[in-house]
Amino acid sequence: MLNNIILNKEDLSILKALASETRLTILELLKDPVANFPPQVDGDLIRDGVCADFIREKLGITAATASRHLTLLTEAGLLNARRKKGWTFYRRDEQAFQRYLQQLQSHLLKEIP
Repeated sequence: MLNNIILNKEDLSILKALASETRLTILELLKDPVANFPPQVDGDLIRDGVCADFIREKLGITAATASRHLTLLTEAGLLNARRKKGWTFYRRDEQAFQRYLQQLQSHLLKEIP
């Protein structure tokens, strides 16, 4: 009976990824990369995403800490990572957000007659 209430492993991974102020800040910053980050030499902010170094610098955290946060968000499917010229660029997966919100809504919201 309890298993019917619990979200699947993917949903729990996303909830875990969202349970961090730093990761929520990353997602917020990446919502509008042009407004939040400077132009990049090797990648387009919209098409390629934002270089991990710019994200780290904006947050004022170490490379290892940034890497861990970005990895968790990527493994949860909320970010797409792209390697280009030795750099890793991250952008939000907006379709993943939509899918997850729909799943969460179907699991948690009670239908109103």
